[in-house]
Amino acid sequence: MNTNVFDELTERGLIAQTTHEKEIRELLANEKITFYIGFDPTADSLHVGHFLQMIVMRHMQNYGHRPIALVGGGTAMIGDPSGRTDMRKIMTRETIEHNGECFKSQLSKVVDFSDGKALMINNADWLLNLNYVDFLRDIGSQFSVNKMLTAECFKQRLEKGLSFLEFNYMLMQSYDFLMLARNYDCKMQLGGDDQWSNIIGGIELCRRKDQKSVYGMTFTLLTNSEGKKMGKTASGAVWLDPEKYSPYDFYQYWRNVDDRDACKFLKMLTFVPMEEIREYEKLTGSDINKVKARLAYEVTKLVHGEEEAERAKNAAEAVFGGVCSDENMPSFELEVTGEQSVIEVLVSAGFIPSKGEGRRLVQQGGLSLDGEKLTDFAKLLTSDMFSEGKLVVKKGKKSFLKLISK
Repeated sequence: MNTNVFDELTERGLIAQTTHEKEIRELLANEKITFYIGFDPTADSLHVGHFLQMIVMRHMQNYGHRPIALVGGGTAMIGDPSGRTDMRKIMTRETIEHNGECFKSQLSKVVDFSDGKALMINNADWLLNLNYVDFLRDIGSQFSVNKMLTAECFKQRLEKGLSFLEFNYMLMQSYDFLMLARNYDCKMQLGGDDQWSNIIGGIELCRRKDQKSVYGMTFTLLTNSEGKKMGKTASGAVWLDPEKYSPYDFYQYWRNVDDRDACKFLKMLTFVPMEEIREYEKLTGSDINKVKARLAYEVTKLVHGEEEAERAKNAAEAVFGGVCSDENMPSFELEVTGEQSVIEVLVSAGFIPSKGEGRRLVQQGGLSLDGEKLTDFAKLLTSDMFSEGKLVVKKGKKSFLKLISK
């Protein structure tokens, strides 16, 4: 085991940028520090992009450092322009509070909040009661508009229009760091690489106001071998909430990554020892499927627990082994009337997003019923197609759905 978490994070390919690499390495080696990562509660579930941040928090915690998960109850009232081409929807305070509560239960799957080992704090505690004129005089006076406009998060929005509401975001996030440094002796802010400009703003504010040295570090954004951001599918985001994205589908998402990404994600998203991963890196051809299966299991276990990971693994193995009646396969129960088309039922079940996509799949031979390709787009679903009340639909090579007749 590395003696410094900085070396662990570096070896696993997690660090993108640091503000002061030498000082950060020494700080993490010689002190047990408090650090923070912000989570704006713009939805009632975290997604796989946040999961990477949770893993980093746990690595830091494993080496004795204390995480603060900062819920942006105040900043979410404005919306972060970073990585956006449009303005975020403004949410009510009640929605923001509900979303924050959902976050804690998901974060707790990976981060240990017991006995003060990690804190969850809401920046609404200090942002919502600010006096605007006082804030401008005290904090706004420390920022150069010219310098702010050079930040990547603002530059890409200037062409389409940047509201003054969003322009305040950097000041507010910087103020968060100042408050956490003052009240919790927080010495470092971590975040995705798209947060670099905001992190720099907070570091400079702490130096100017309190002559305090604090630091920043960003993580590599989760992208595949083609440089595309991970966490999106044709049906939307890959959520950590099992009601929004089932554990089986979550398992399959990671089981189906590109061969070139398997070991990279195993390093970044799991706690599998590096010695094991180095052995996995020697595998070639179909043996890489072992790495992908391990990745899918480990990530699903962290997010949904060991029992759900076992269920998803067993279901996947049963399906790929040809035993398509496995109880853990995703299923859809319906009353067969003989008047519904197969495609309509699959759209209702959420197995395909639209009839248009269904037509494309049929034309390309991408749908099969109990092993036989579906060639007729208008084919009606009838009771005689069910064996013992079940019919297994296969989409592409790796997606399955069990239709159950009532």
